[in-house]
Formats: sequence, structure tokens, C-alpha cells
Amino acid sequence: MAKPSATASALKPLQVSKVTQQGSLSVHVADQLEALITQGKVAVGEKLPTENSLCDSFGVSRTVIREAITHLKSLGLVETRRGVGTSVLRSSTVEARPAERINPTTVEDILHLLELRLTLEPAAAELAALRYDDEDRQRLEAQHLAFSNAYTAKTQAREEDYLFHFAIATATKNPFFQSFYKQWSQSVIPRAKLLSIDINPISSERYLERVQEEHSYILEAILSRDTQAARETMFQHLNRARNTYAQYLEK
Repeated sequence: MAKPSATASALKPLQVSKVTQQGSLSVHVADQLEALITQGKVAVGEKLPTENSLCDSFGVSRTVIREAITHLKSLGLVETRRGVGTSVLRSSTVEARPAERINPTTVEDILHLLELRLTLEPAAAELAALRYDDEDRQRLEAQHLAFSNAYTAKTQAREEDYLFHFAIATATKNPFFQSFYKQWSQSVIPRAKLLSIDINPISSERYLERVQEEHSYILEAILSRDTQAARETMFQHLNRARNTYAQYLEK
């Protein structure tokens, strides 16, 4: 007797609500999907509907859906494979963390800097989407590729992470954004403050996979000159980092 295809489960309609709340749309979408998964309403092994179907169900854009799925991946709930789709991995969350433990003073420094970056970099991404030229495009694509290569080589990709964000600052055509990054150099990247002995290679690899994917969405939004998506994807990228590092203080 033939087994039912995995595609069939992807067509099952989800009981979700249109997103109309104020605030981050992707957070509201992710919260609903997370609840469906953790409550067992979407079983382990089942596929989520396609991006287009989720857009219709929630009444939001592809950018919002992608951000929500990225958040679910960061919780270890789902995985996405090219040509297959997004499938549920587990019904309970497992955070991807860059290190086993971090000194509380170091965590506070990281959080203070991320708080500052959250006020500046979404605006920088928006301006980059408006103002980048061909030289900026080449630089952005090159730095994103460099990060991807460093991640594949299983390094911490600290310098490559810094240079990707610096390329965005450069594309704003505002020298003060560049000055901010020159002043802080690689120390603006939280992983630059971590001790090698504290880094968990497995969870760190999952963390960097998430960062790489978030970078790809930021890059796509900028190069599409989608200012709203550029601002939103950058905000979510930095906010997820802030939430991750804040958990070290809770422990």
C-alpha cells in the first residue's frame, strides 16, 4: 500500500488569523505558527504551506513570512530544503546559541551595543536600499559571499560579518554611518567578544546558519530597493541577536 505523499500534508489549511496588529508583523505571524507547532496542530514531519499560501492566510508580504520562518528555524522548530519546502522538525523549541556561557559583564556590553545598533542600522539599511550604486552592489554581494564561504569553512566569520554590515553603511552615502563602524571595528559584532573556550561548535554553527540566512534577506531587500523590507529585515536580524544574548542574563 502506497504511503501518502509528503506534499499532501502541505496542502492542509492552517487555522490562523489575518495579521492586523500594530508592531512587527513577522513576530505576530511567527507567534501563531509557533503555537500551532508546539500545540501539535502541525505535526512533526508535516510541511508548512508554501510562502504564497501563507501570504494569503495571514494577509502579509513574502518578506514577513520569510522573517517568521527564519524565527522558527532559530527556535529549531522547522527546516527548509530547496525544492522540498519547510518541514516541522520538533514540537518544542531548541535555541541556537553562539556559546555555552558568557561572562555577565560581557553580555551587558553586547546588549548595550545591540541597543545602539537597533536605533541606527535599520535606518542605514533603508538608506542603502535608496542610494546604493553599482559599486555598492558589487561590494554587498562580495561581502555576503565571503560570509557564506567563512560559514561553510566552519569559522566564526567575525570579520566577514563586520564587513557585510560596513558595506551597508557605505551604501548609505552618509559618512557618519561609516564612522560608526570604523570606530567600533570588529568589536561591533557580538561574537568578537566571546572566548573560544566557551563556544559550542554545534549550536554555534546553527546560529551562524541563521545569521547567513538573515543576511541574504537583508541583501535581497536592499538590492530590490524595497526600503520597508530593508528596514524590517535589519531590525529583526538585530533584535533576534539581542533576544538571544539576553537569555544568558536570565540563566
